[in-house]
Amino acid sequence: MEQLTIAGKTYASRLIVGTGKYKDFAETRQAIDASGAEMVTVAIRRTNIGQDPNQPNLLDALPPSQFTILPNTAGCYTADEAVRTLRLARELLDGHALVKLEVLGDPTTLFPNMPETLKAAETLVKEGFQVMVYCADDPIQAKMLEEIGCAAVMPLASLIGSGMGILNPWNLRLIIDNAKVPVIVDAGVGTASDAAIAMELGCDGVLMNTAIAHAQNPVLMASAMKKAVQAGREAYLAGRMPRKLYSADPSSPTTGLIGKN
Repeated sequence: MEQLTIAGKTYASRLIVGTGKYKDFAETRQAIDASGAEMVTVAIRRTNIGQDPNQPNLLDALPPSQFTILPNTAGCYTADEAVRTLRLARELLDGHALVKLEVLGDPTTLFPNMPETLKAAETLVKEGFQVMVYCADDPIQAKMLEEIGCAAVMPLASLIGSGMGILNPWNLRLIIDNAKVPVIVDAGVGTASDAAIAMELGCDGVLMNTAIAHAQNPVLMASAMKKAVQAGREAYLAGRMPRKLYSADPSSPTTGLIGKN
């Protein structure tokens, strides 16, 4: 099966996973191994990747030699905060350019602040960052982000951490059909069927954290998500049969039956 390409690098897995909310770094590593993910996203404002030499470093559990580290701006509410955070991430990761931008609108819904997101994206792209960007499921603003030069657009399925699944598949299809960069569903996936639906719609990948980390068995859920993303992609490529309301079509033809002409 064809691979996912983002910012010039290819990945066999179309599942991107977060690293927060696990009980410890050991469980984080176990879940990520079970998921098969090759790219992991890290909240720079909440996770130690070298800022504090006296605390455990996530990069010891998930070394950059084995995973593509995707620093993100979770917890940022302005473009300036997000830009400063990703400049710090680039220093900590020795010039690493691939980043995930998210600028939140409020702490209750964690819905993206799109004017600030667009502003930050423009600055970051000009500074040479390869920006994967969390955004509203708005096809117009998704296209604007692409035209700024973002490496991937990442519309929400539903609110971050809600587990509500894909609430507006029609907007996602509009974004997918018009995008020339990868479209990754980000936020709101709750279980494996949600991931499969995202892939069946034609998304290039799925990013999730809470759905795995807050499952009763995170490692088993990570394995389920791996299979769901693969199955959804295969179903999309296969092309589903058309829906036929009130028109049954038997699996076996009736012509040639014994006793019939």
